[in-house]
Parts: sequence; structure tokens; C-alpha cells
Amino acid sequence: MGQAATQPSTNWHLKENGRDHHTSKFSSKELIVRRGQAFTVTFNGTRQPEQNLTFIAETGPKPSKLAKTQATFGISSTMSTESWSAILQSTSSNSVSISISSPPNAVIGRYKLSVQTTSSGSSSPAILGTFVLLFNPWSSGDDVFMPNKAECEEYVLEEFGIIFAGNKNHINSFGWNFGQFQGDILNICLAMLDRSLNYRQDPATDVSHRNDPKYLGRVLSAMVNANDDQGVLLGNWSGNYEGGKSPNSWTGSGEILQNWKKSGFKPVRYGQCWVFAAVLTTVLRCLGIPTRTITNFSSAHDADGNLRVDEFYDASGNHLDRSADSIWNFHVWNESWFSRSDLGPSYSGWQVLDATPQEESGGIYQCGPASRNAIKEGDVDLDYDCPFVFAEVNADCMYWNYEATTGKKTLMFSKSTVIGQFISTKAVGRDDRVDITIDYKYEEGSTKERDIFKKARKKLGLEDKFDPTAPTPQEIDQKPDISGRFKVAGPLEVGKDLSLILVLENLQSDTKTVHVNMTAWSTVYTRRPVHEIRKDSISATLSPKEEIQLPIKILYTEYQQQLTTDNTIQVTALCHVEGGIQVLVQRDITLDNPAIDIQVLGEAKVNKEVDVEVIFTNPIDMELMNCVLQVQGNDLLRGILEIDVPPVKASEKSSTKFKLIPFETGRKHLLVNFSCDKFADIKTFKMVNVID
Repeated sequence: MGQAATQPSTNWHLKENGRDHHTSKFSSKELIVRRGQAFTVTFNGTRQPEQNLTFIAETGPKPSKLAKTQATFGISSTMSTESWSAILQSTSSNSVSISISSPPNAVIGRYKLSVQTTSSGSSSPAILGTFVLLFNPWSSGDDVFMPNKAECEEYVLEEFGIIFAGNKNHINSFGWNFGQFQGDILNICLAMLDRSLNYRQDPATDVSHRNDPKYLGRVLSAMVNANDDQGVLLGNWSGNYEGGKSPNSWTGSGEILQNWKKSGFKPVRYGQCWVFAAVLTTVLRCLGIPTRTITNFSSAHDADGNLRVDEFYDASGNHLDRSADSIWNFHVWNESWFSRSDLGPSYSGWQVLDATPQEESGGIYQCGPASRNAIKEGDVDLDYDCPFVFAEVNADCMYWNYEATTGKKTLMFSKSTVIGQFISTKAVGRDDRVDITIDYKYEEGSTKERDIFKKARKKLGLEDKFDPTAPTPQEIDQKPDISGRFKVAGPLEVGKDLSLILVLENLQSDTKTVHVNMTAWSTVYTRRPVHEIRKDSISATLSPKEEIQLPIKILYTEYQQQLTTDNTIQVTALCHVEGGIQVLVQRDITLDNPAIDIQVLGEAKVNKEVDVEVIFTNPIDMELMNCVLQVQGNDLLRGILEIDVPPVKASEKSSTKFKLIPFETGRKHLLVNFSCDKFADIKTFKMVNVID
């Protein structure tokens, strides 16, 4: 065995390579580059640079040429687009500059780069060091290639996002710090891949598949939730978040990922859909896969795969927990951009991934990638999880009355236009909402949309299968004698009384007597009831074609103790019409938190102190205690600033000042979260333009 070559010193040209590869936002001392594109390295310690040099790039625990996790290549005169290659750029008496490029379908991850000089015979290769290779949406040969540069900026390089929530009648939004380039996030993302079930079962094969964005997207959709694999986040939809942090209290992914690593990779408590989706966005953007968060309002969770969601109510109007199906006020998932060589070009583009653990797929809680085009066209037989995603935006709803003593269920009504509304995402380069519903389905109620629904049912074998739980055609066609709706008659704000009007109209030309059982419950955003707030019964007689208005007032003192951190209340009126069918009237209400305001007092300049003031007015006639302000913002301050705010007396204004020293120029976002004993997680953000 010959002697090992002396350890060369390597210049990785971090600045120039980072600029060329769109990786300069990473704060790493290690070279981070994108596949399918050349990068420059200079090294010395080779005595005669003109000797024949052979490079070895390898990744994973068992590098092999066959698995494409090891490449051996010499210096050539031109770059190859098919394989790893190197071109000599310049030599001096004791150093060599080389331009190295990887194929556009190379495995991503951390590589070891070594060099061997053939003249030294049997010497073992000298290690130049390690570098990280990522996906390259700027390269036309890459599966994740995104031709629109502004979209690359938004979906790969942007660290700030806006997530939409609330409900279909009342959409609200909050900022989120993805922070994919901060601190140790890249290393945590790579560690996540090495903790997946696939890696544990067969490390070498798993690593060899890491060239494929659809493989990685699916693996990571499983790793972001803690089910099955001790992944990042533990879900909790109970309304009780003891032993962890309320899902509403997070404002960025960084803290969650750092906590996961610090705890020795124990699941972080607690997540709900937007937290899972935001963390998955961070991880995929970090690895170079263009990704965004999507909010679907009135989102179906079809547990039994029949493209139908059943909801049950008792005679008092209580929403019963009898079905595994549910309709969430909103649900947040991800779309990632890549080609689908497995399905064909018409299914490439945006792919749905969902890290929220709802249903098992392939034996574990993972979901996607489901081609968005396949969802729109009803091609639910294609990989992966298309029936579940199709149902989320398209399922039909059946509302049943359930009699506990007899077990009898009666259909009250069915709707095919409730599910999948106002599908939303953040605009490219602006802090606005864009509606993309039309990208998921044809216009609601159109013949085309119904045809696609029938096509999907047929592909799933539902058309020919007898379903004993399905309503009869007579039940579906029955016509109610009255109609009803809830009207909002005042502000929808936490701290204010809730004023509603129940409007009932007699549709017939004879008098009708109606007995109304009304309930109000606090819920979580999945519409799961948590605490009863109110129960009432009223009777009314309606003359032919008459409309009556019944005012309902729920006092703040009545709901304050019962409200969950989602600030949601479900109001239900079950109307029993004498001699006719029952009518269900329902409204999901999301209450807004009071406003909070951020003022930047002066110009924000790099490395100069600037004062920021956060102003909050207590809207209720009670003192607010245990007030805490949390502030974060990439390139504006490091980590999370936590400030204890003195108690705020009834109707009083509170002002909190702190200083920032921005360290990068450009459009930055400051995120604020204010909590106290009466209000949970009042969030806002402010764009701060930092100048030189």
C-alpha cells in the first residue's frame, strides 16, 4: 500500500459559487451548490498539477457507481451534461483551479470530494473536503426546472410566507417565517432524510433515490409528522395543548426544527395542518424544490374513500362525532413543482403533498405527490393518493339526523357545491392572496365539473358498487317546506358580543309551525365541537311565504371561557317542521382578534439601530394579565425576541418599544405575536425595507 497523498488545502470559492448557484443566502462555511451546473474549486498540494487527476465524488453510507452515489471522473476538454465532469481552468506552480459539474439528475445531499494523481501510483486519494448538492430549478435539465425566474425567487429563495385561514365566509391570514437559509436548517433537513423509515430499512437504496423529487417529497411528507417514524411534529386537534405549545403560537419553522434537533429528534408538540405544511415548505425550499402552501376552504376529509362526507346531528342540533368523515373550515397543504416522468408530461407541474397525518397511504401517514392536473381531470387512478386529494376539493356532503335510541338515520339534505372553495395561496412577489380554485376543478355546478365527478367515481368503482349507507333517490329529491340561514348582525371580534339573526322563510302556500333547537359550540378549525356555549329552543308559526327574523345574541362573558385558540364557534339550528322534513341551518363563525400595530420609527439601515414600537389597545373592560410579545424576522434580528409586557388595564393602550439592527438590505418582514390571559396569539407582520 503506497503512502497517502499530503492533505491539500482547498479554496471552495464560496462567494462566487454561492452567487452563481443561488445559494449565497445560506450562512454556511461549507460549499452549497446546485446540480447540473458548474462550480469552481482550487486546491494545492499536488506537486505537478499537469499530472493526470482523477476526482471521486461520493455520497451516502455505501457509495457505488451502480447506484449513482459515486462518480469517478478525470479532466476533460468539455463539460458533460450526462455525467460528472471536470475542466481545468488554470494552474500555477502549486495549485490547480478546476470547474466541476454534476449531471442534472444527480443524487442530492452531502458529498465527499477526493482527488487522486495517477502518477503517484498506488497512493490513496486525498480528500479535498465536503460539499452539499441541491436541486436546481434554474437548470432546464432538472426535474424541478421552473422557467419563470420570479417564481423561482418566490418558491425557492423567499423566506417569508403568508398562510390563509378562517373560513369561506371570512378569510384571514398571518405571516410565517420559513427561514430555510438560517443557521443549521440545511443540516437538519439532511438529518431528516437519514431518519426516515426508508433510510432505516435500506440506507443505500434510499440515498440512490434522492435524485427524484417525487420520492423525496413523499418521504418528507411522512417525516414532517411524528406518526410512524418519530418525525418532526406531533399533531393535536383536541383544543387542549398541555405539555407543549399551542399550534397557533408558532410563527416560524426554524424554532420547530431546532427544537426537534435539540431534543435528540423527539417530536415537537404540537402541530396542526398549517404548521405541518409550513415546515414542509421550509424543508423542500431548502433542498431546492419549488414549494408553496395552499389553503382549501371547506375541505373534506373523506375517511372511507367514497367521495362523500357524512355529518350527523341529533334532534337538539348537536353535531355528533359519529363519522370518521369531516369537513374542516380550512385545510393547508403544499404544492411542489416538478415533472412526472412516471405519468407523462400532461401531469407535470404543481404536485400536491400533504404532511398532515389524516389517512395512511402505503401503510404510513404520508400523502402525495398527487398531480394537480390529474385532480382537475378526475384521473384518480394515478399515483399518489389522488382519490383523497380529489375528495378534499370535490366530495359531496350528506347531512343526517341520527336518533340514538333507535339507531335510525334520516337524510336532511345533500350538497355537491359546499366542498373546496376559495383555494388560496400567496401571490408571487406580493403580500396578496391569489385564488387558484379553477386549477383544481372546473366551475362548481357546471356540467363539466359533474362529469369529472362521475368519471372519478367510475374509476374508483363506486358507480357500480351497492352502497348500503347511501341515501335513496327519494331522500335526495325531497323538498323542504322552509329555508333558513344565519345572518351576521354585528362585529365578529373576540371581546365583543356575537349578534346573529336566524332568518326562516316559509316556501309553501300554507301555514307552517316550526320548532327550532339551537346550539352554539366552540370548535377547533376542523369543526370538532369542544365546549357547549348555548342551547335554546323556540317555536314559530310562519304564514304562507312569510319570512321571519329571530335575533340571537351570545354575550362575550358567555363564550369567553369556552373559546379555543382558533376563535371558532359553530351555530346550528335544527328546525322540525310539523308534517314536513327537518331543516338544518348552520354557520361556522371565526372571530377576529383585536388589531395590533407595528411602527418602525425611522429608516432601517444595515448595521444601524432602529426603534420599533408595537401598539395594542385592550378592547374589553377587564385587565389583561400575563402579556408576552414575541418578535422574529430574518436579517432583522437573530433568533426570537421575547418581551414581557406589563398588564394592560381595561380599554387602555399598551406601547412596547425595542431596537433592531438589520444586517442585510432588501425587503424584510418583521413578525409579531402577542398573547395574554384573554387573547391567544394576536399576530401581525410588517414589511421593512432595509437600505445601505
